Amino acid sequence: MAQFTLYNKHSAPPGSGDSTRVDCDHVPLCSINDVQLRFLVPDDLTEVRQLCQEWFPIDYPLSWYEDITSSTRFFALAAVYNLAIIGLIVAEIKPYRNVNKEDKGILPDSMGRTADVGYILSLGVHRSHRRNGIGSLLLDALMNHLTTAERHSVKAIFLHTLTTNQPAIFFYEKRRFTLHSFLPYYYNIRGKGKDGFTYVNYINGGHPPWTLLDHIKHYASKVRHTSSLCAWVAGRVQQVVRWFYHKLLTRFNFIE
Repeated sequence: MAQFTLYNKHSAPPGSGDSTRVDCDHVPLCSINDVQLRFLVPDDLTEVRQLCQEWFPIDYPLSWYEDITSSTRFFALAAVYNLAIIGLIVAEIKPYRNVNKEDKGILPDSMGRTADVGYILSLGVHRSHRRNGIGSLLLDALMNHLTTAERHSVKAIFLHTLTTNQPAIFFYEKRRFTLHSFLPYYYNIRGKGKDGFTYVNYINGGHPPWTLLDHIKHYASKVRHTSSLCAWVAGRVQQVVRWFYHKLLTRFNFIE
């Protein structure tokens, strides 16, 4: 079983006085005995670029690697084993009003005016270490970060993936992400258009916009509640009438 801890690349690793820990379960990792989590730093650029070129079919520009390894704008976390990066997740938190047009339907307009969202740009694990919980560990770290009191304004986490990427789709659906939309020709990979999906996980009280069916269910519930209330009022009125009639009859009999 591997023990996961969170540390900074430029600080002492676990075992030398660092006691910061990620709140997660032990995960079996075959022959791996020690995996740490830490945020990316500029020195990681070359290694991260090489890994991403191996893992993903998309060619990211050099500026993207410079940003994710140096800018605090990104939540860029690496899983490290034997001083080598074996997995990473890159996400961005931004106001919902700033998302692209194709993602505008993730939240209701009333909620989206003040809400933030988390967008997962990349999540990858080295081929030799897949199916050992590394991806779940990285995603859990992001989820824990976004579900704190300080991040309550974040109402959804979403991502895009190729429609043909069945392992990724299975992974996210297992982690309670739901299919939100189909994006035809969303990706341009080696000069060819490829279709994509948007997957969403709602957090901190977030929810998707209501459909017509949701409105019908809501008003049906209101009608049922109103009917029950009317029945209760009618019952009470009937009891009062009976009481009044009984009192009146008693008074009439007493006079007689």
